[in-house]
Amino acid sequence: MSTVTALLSTYHGTVPDQLAEALQSLAEQTRPADEVVVVFDGPVADGVEGVVEKYGARVVRCAENRGAGPALQAALETIDSEFVAQLDSDDKAFPQRIERQLEFLQQHPEVSVVGTAVQEFDGERTGGIRRLPEHPAHYAKMNSPMNHPSVMYRTADVKAVGGYQDVHLMEDYDLFARLIAEGYTLYNMQEPLTYFRVTDEQFDRRTGSDMFTSEVDMQIRLVRYGLIGRTRAMVNVAVRTLYRLLPKPLLKRVYARLFHRAG
Repeated sequence: MSTVTALLSTYHGTVPDQLAEALQSLAEQTRPADEVVVVFDGPVADGVEGVVEKYGARVVRCAENRGAGPALQAALETIDSEFVAQLDSDDKAFPQRIERQLEFLQQHPEVSVVGTAVQEFDGERTGGIRRLPEHPAHYAKMNSPMNHPSVMYRTADVKAVGGYQDVHLMEDYDLFARLIAEGYTLYNMQEPLTYFRVTDEQFDRRTGSDMFTSEVDMQIRLVRYGLIGRTRAMVNVAVRTLYRLLPKPLLKRVYARLFHRAG
């Protein structure tokens, strides 16, 4: 029997009610995870520990806040299940998500990571559906190739490439890039199986002043992994920086045009 661990990361900014929604969505799976692991990236907000205890999740604690990459890696090192299903602490999984992804990976042993389209939402309101290419290796040359909160991966394959590394704001992109560079296959299902929370705060965080440094670091890594050349890296930095400098209303419209693809 295949085993699945659901993995979530929390930090001081995690909202307990949103975490409860995420954990409830895992409790309602048609094929529940065999284990749910919640990593505390340093101290967490009041109420978070009580939510985690209510749902019986196993806790991995980091003494201080180091960022999502190191936190997820700390948890990954404690996991020995065959598969890991990633979910952000403010998102939710469709009831059939784990069942559908597990079935796909069992039927496609050549695939190391399978993601899904995501249904954007904010509270009770739903928005567009964000879809990425089914075969995303080429797309990784310009953008993160998968919706990270939607992925399920083979634990051994992710550990074989070094797991999550400390790449501020881009730990998921870096992981996927290393997998592609090492010859592993990634695939995106086109059906939405994850609810992805979209807020103004997320746009603000992704357009903050520290994003440029992270962007340059990521492009240097793509060159090092052999996915792109130096000229392409400089073009990527310029284009992606200009995109993030757009006024927020225009940025949201461009975002919708880029990612809200028809099924």
